[in-house]
Amino acid sequence: MATPGNTNHRAWWKESSVYQIWPASFKDSNNDGIGDIPGIISELDYIKNLAVDIVWLCPSYKSPQVDMGYDISDYYNIADEYGTVEDVEKLIAGCHQRGLKLLMDLVVNHTSDQHEWFKQSRSSKDNEYRNWYIWKPAKYDEQGNRRPPNNWVSHFQGSAWQWDEQTQEYYLHLYAVEQPDLNWEHPPVRKAVHDIMRFWLDKGCDGFRMDVINFISKEQSFPDAPIKDPRTPWQWGDKWYANGPRLHEYLQGLGKILQEYDAFSVGEMPFVTDEKEVLRAVQFDRNEINMIFNFEHVDIDHGKYDKFEPGSWKLTDLKDFFERWQTFMYDNDGWNALYWENHDQPRSIDRYTNASEEHRLVASKMLATALALQAGTPFVYQGQELGTRNVPKSWGIEEYKDIDCLNHWKRIPKDDTAAQAIALQEYQKKSRDNGRTPVQWSAAENAGFTGPGVKPWMSINTDYVRVNAEAEVKDPNSTYHYWATVLKLRKKYLDVFVYGNFTLLDKPSQEVFAYIRQYGDQKILVVCHWTEKTLEWDAASNGITGVKQVLLNTYEGVELASQRFSGEKWSLRPYEAVVLLL
Repeated sequence: MATPGNTNHRAWWKESSVYQIWPASFKDSNNDGIGDIPGIISELDYIKNLAVDIVWLCPSYKSPQVDMGYDISDYYNIADEYGTVEDVEKLIAGCHQRGLKLLMDLVVNHTSDQHEWFKQSRSSKDNEYRNWYIWKPAKYDEQGNRRPPNNWVSHFQGSAWQWDEQTQEYYLHLYAVEQPDLNWEHPPVRKAVHDIMRFWLDKGCDGFRMDVINFISKEQSFPDAPIKDPRTPWQWGDKWYANGPRLHEYLQGLGKILQEYDAFSVGEMPFVTDEKEVLRAVQFDRNEINMIFNFEHVDIDHGKYDKFEPGSWKLTDLKDFFERWQTFMYDNDGWNALYWENHDQPRSIDRYTNASEEHRLVASKMLATALALQAGTPFVYQGQELGTRNVPKSWGIEEYKDIDCLNHWKRIPKDDTAAQAIALQEYQKKSRDNGRTPVQWSAAENAGFTGPGVKPWMSINTDYVRVNAEAEVKDPNSTYHYWATVLKLRKKYLDVFVYGNFTLLDKPSQEVFAYIRQYGDQKILVVCHWTEKTLEWDAASNGITGVKQVLLNTYEGVELASQRFSGEKWSLRPYEAVVLLL
């Protein structure tokens, strides 16, 4: 019998699931081609019927939109294209009326260069806001050439330092030039962040997703990074800015406020592979943040030096990742955030399966099963519930909007057509634009996202005539209804799926991802077939001796499926998943 590891620490956020909204692409209510908050409010019943508990609204604050709202110029106001603060208040009320909670995005590693704080900071070296950002004098080489303070690379290519003519110093920007990093060492910065949190929590917001929250503490000597990519002068400095020396002190400060409001928190924490470091942030009694987004499984297809280089992976790599974090969190009273997709990632059917269009539906259901029945809080990203796929392979560079892609493209020599062809192939696989195409609401013009004759801010995926919400809501066999069924099953067997332990089966298999969840004497088996051929799986040799009941199957009703899972060997159809009470 399994001894339940974290039964002492039950929490509403462990039992919840989250639906993520990218506001520009969700639904346009005023026919300007850009999604908005009234558009979200109009579809709250659609979200509620998916059986999720929490809505996460990506950044919708005032912003010049250099990086789609992750460059904030005013934390207390909403971007005109999305609506008003009153609209957010209505959204919070609409969620609460339906028993849903609302998360907002907290982006406080950096601001926009148009934020009043930064405008003041760059105005003179003795301005009271100078220390709110990270300013450093230039270095000079033997020839007297001006050089940045160190060799760190920005996440959007090139140096992470920008020279400022007016005050003759460099400022740090780990992302775009227009996204200067805040200096968390300076106490007024921390107070300002705490004030922003309280402002939105007092309006009824139920918590935050925290953007690159582990970058807020940097090693103050700002040393050069080791040279890992000899092709460029700029190198990854994550060793010095991810999980810096004062990170947990700062997170405790945020955690105190979150606790006061019983609020939800999930931290985006790239470059963390050390389990102990993660545990310091998410262990139950540490009171920092509830869970983090781990990046290992979404970096799985990256190349040696760059995400836009071809990379390869095996199913066993994915299984190893999940097994390690499932067992570690269970044993140490931590918690996982479970996700395949978000606004920064491509679509999961294309990334994690080689499913043809014929198998799109069943592959999308299999991925839902594999993910959402593990231990952790599941996140569903808009369009994922419809089985949305990556952008068409026919897209040229003119269709892409992602600053990451466009900066990468600028660095390819104009005459290197071979490198351009590889890059376009990789953008179609990995670009952030894959997750940002407008939601496909119907088979009408513009997929019902915006009015007829209006040009949407970004091209709509051409498969909307077949794949859209109106059709899927009507079809009981759709991906949409399957996601709702999986999330309801997770609630029905709460002890097992939320608080039970995790045991991986058939570890060496490159075709099947199977695991058992157990709580006390209740055991449930999840078997996910990862290929498009028919396969025989040996249940008996994996210790499965008897099945009480089929709880879920990606192909047919459970009555029909139950006859197929009784013997010692089970025939699994392409991308089939089955959930069985043992």
